Amino acid sequence: MKAVEIRHLYISPGHNFVGHHGREPDAYPMIELPMIECVTGRGIRGDRYFDFKDDYKGQITFLSLEVFDDLCRALQLQDCSPAVARRNVISRGVDLNGLIGQEFKIQEVRFHGIEECRPCYWMDRAIGPNAQEFLKGRGGLRAKILTDGKLRRAEA
Repeated sequence: MKAVEIRHLYISPGHNFVGHHGREPDAYPMIELPMIECVTGRGIRGDRYFDFKDDYKGQITFLSLEVFDDLCRALQLQDCSPAVARRNVISRGVDLNGLIGQEFKIQEVRFHGIEECRPCYWMDRAIGPNAQEFLKGRGGLRAKILTDGKLRRAEA
């Protein structure tokens, strides 16, 4: 696998949409960081999914910057941050669906790609009308963390 370029790294202290069916979302921010600490089997230190559940399949989530840029063009969104998608790692240069069922390494950390991070109906509210439909089949990747280590954002 060629080197994956990390463009953005995010954590959030809480869940805005998970567990909020039938009520308003919360307003926890996505906090962009230059580096995140991945902890084997537990998640990203400081993130809402850290120690969320034993053997949780979404210890870390990825989204392709290319897909996000296509989404913004399709929905005619201006000045939209990839943070709205609420994924941890925004990458460039890798087919995330191709990593489902695969072990892979980015920088010093090993992962196991579990499944597509399927978009839910909240995407239409968080991003814009038709975002959920646009992202079907390309909503990102949920992965488990296999080794401790740090991921660093590429310099702009």
